[in-house]
Amino acid sequence: MDTPLPDLSLRQLEYLVAVDDHDTWAQAAASVGVSPSALSQGLAELERRVGVALFEPVGRRRVIRDAARPVVSHARQVLGLTGDLVRWADRVARGRTGTVRLGMIDASAVLHHPDVLRGFREAEAEVDLRLTVAPSSVLLDQLESGHLDLVVCVKPPRPIAGVEQRQLMSEKLSVYAPPGDTPGRATRWGPWVLFPADSHTRALITAALVERGAPVEVIAESHQPDVLREMVRMGLGWTVLPSIQAEHGDRALDGGIALATRDLIIATRQGSVTDPAVEDLAERLLQES
Repeated sequence: MDTPLPDLSLRQLEYLVAVDDHDTWAQAAASVGVSPSALSQGLAELERRVGVALFEPVGRRRVIRDAARPVVSHARQVLGLTGDLVRWADRVARGRTGTVRLGMIDASAVLHHPDVLRGFREAEAEVDLRLTVAPSSVLLDQLESGHLDLVVCVKPPRPIAGVEQRQLMSEKLSVYAPPGDTPGRATRWGPWVLFPADSHTRALITAALVERGAPVEVIAESHQPDVLREMVRMGLGWTVLPSIQAEHGDRALDGGIALATRDLIIATRQGSVTDPAVEDLAERLLQES
């Protein structure tokens, strides 16, 4: 006989995601509009109904156990898909025009696809287009949670449950040395100013540098390519950037050495009820690339 499904509420799942997204339970409670005690009670009931310990003590705090990450992922998927259904029903009931909540990394929004965005706005003037520019990991988290409908980002290192990925394009990553440095043998490259350690691109860069035999001593980090570019110009260190960003504008770097490539993808939620305008924009991006 099949195991009966636990009676989980959307509110309990919302509490769990809030705890995962905030530094403290007080902040999580405030984000969902309840008291910390109500949040704690709701999560205790969720834990009881799931039948698996979700939290463990770390000092004076309670944090989500690594073994409970699948429950958090499930909660994000359910909340995202439910939000899609609610927005679809609202559009049908009210006869409203569509909304596209688009997330993009900076290279896509500013350099690769501004013409696509401009063309979409002109062709779909009644569609409410809302753009978020952020690092890939942030965008994918917001996609899972239902805060974004469509994401253009760096391909994550592994598949994400509930997220459909379509290859969009590849772009070159190159090594850039400070003025006056001669990019000779890779064993003498560095020190580095790079994207933060949790960046998808940073993982690609580190692997490629290690393969070349280059030491990876990182002395500064930033998510902003312009900041890394200026650090190189100031002589603080070497960097690896998408060539299109490093060599763009009047503060461009030159003399880049090709190191690796990174893949950009279009990501959407699997099985969601979405606005047709979302797929229209996705197709425009695919055709342009």
